[in-house]
Amino acid sequence: MRRRVATFVAAALLLSIAGPAFAGHPASIASPERTAATAPAAARAATTADPTGRWIVVYKNGTNVAATSARLAKAGRFTVDRTFKSAFRGLTAKLTPRQVRSVRKDPAVASVVRDEKIELAAQLIPTGIDRISGRLSDAANIDGVDERVDADVAIVDTGIASVADLNVAGGYNCSTTNRSLLRDVQGHGTHVAGTVGAIDNGSGVVGVAPGVRLWAVKILDDSGSGLLSWYVCGLDWIAAQRDPLDPTRPMIESVNMSVTKWGQDDHDCGNTNDDILHQAICRVVAGGITVVAAAANDSGSAAARVPAAYNEVITVSALADSDGKPGALGGPRCFSWGSYDDDDSFANFSNFGSDVDIIAPGKCIWSTVPGGYQYMSGTSMAAPHVSGAAALLKAMRPNLTPADVKQALQDLGTLDWKITSDPDPYHEKLLNVSRIAPRGVSVIGTK
Repeated sequence: MRRRVATFVAAALLLSIAGPAFAGHPASIASPERTAATAPAAARAATTADPTGRWIVVYKNGTNVAATSARLAKAGRFTVDRTFKSAFRGLTAKLTPRQVRSVRKDPAVASVVRDEKIELAAQLIPTGIDRISGRLSDAANIDGVDERVDADVAIVDTGIASVADLNVAGGYNCSTTNRSLLRDVQGHGTHVAGTVGAIDNGSGVVGVAPGVRLWAVKILDDSGSGLLSWYVCGLDWIAAQRDPLDPTRPMIESVNMSVTKWGQDDHDCGNTNDDILHQAICRVVAGGITVVAAAANDSGSAAARVPAAYNEVITVSALADSDGKPGALGGPRCFSWGSYDDDDSFANFSNFGSDVDIIAPGKCIWSTVPGGYQYMSGTSMAAPHVSGAAALLKAMRPNLTPADVKQALQDLGTLDWKITSDPDPYHEKLLNVSRIAPRGVSVIGTK
């Protein structure tokens, strides 16, 4: 492996900043990434499957379930949740310790058992990972065995929560004076981080670059708002971090920036229009770090949003994919941003135009959040697929420049999506990581 984890560093995670947001003006999540309104029961269960105070009452054989349950509930003054008559006879209910003691004494009761929370034993492969052929990449090696990708990704965002499925190596907080406060209350940064690099350990979910070292660069506060000065603070910190084994190299392979503001590219690295954000990003990229930016969610031109408009970054639009497969056969299974999008189509909220470099899944993406997992939609969910892919590529080819990385990911992409749904004539390639392979195997080429 190329290197070990450094003592400290920040994972950059970014969100969509509301415009206009210039120096001295607050920035916030503009058109915030939506949670799927019709998330399946598995998603909702994260907040409802609480076993606290819940008990299963098992009756003796031959007991009249309806009559006994009604009698016990009336005597104990509790509400019956469910009754059972086939696999066993009994009920479930939320009971106080005193009610449990009383029920246990009833002659019709065989036992009273604590309810327990159960979870999937298997690891879920999100549809976005499947749609970019993540399981076919020898570099990712997704097989349920924890073998981590040797690279570092900065998540410039709301922070990253402490989640067992994430390898958070450290970070830097620009939103308060407590530089080590990397927590994520809002949830956006943690969701982005999971798509980039959730660990391939047989449980939870898995990311594009499983187990990659994640650095939380917190540029937004707990409400999802921030300042331009916080943004450039995060970039300054990223640029300063060096590979502990080779100080001539940067420590960070790729930066995920899912935060945007209104602005334009002066095609002069911000020197003509005094764009400090552009100047900072150009210095980061010149230092050998690949920067990935969300196209933003205005259903308009990405040329009006920065950093999406900058030529130096990889700008990502969002694909609506419902089944993780090509062919547009998945149907409209997911509702968010006010509609069901057709499978394999350009997401109706995504920005577009010639500034967009690549497209990736961004609607109803299942990933980590503080305390569990959740669906979210937005170009903020598309960008981390590309940030993870850039980390995979750099782990295999550490000498590639940011321009090389962009070109390689575009060359490896495919037009196997409904390009007729693209609102412009510039049909970007769909991210495909299947041919990102260990060193010694050719990866560059068209498809």
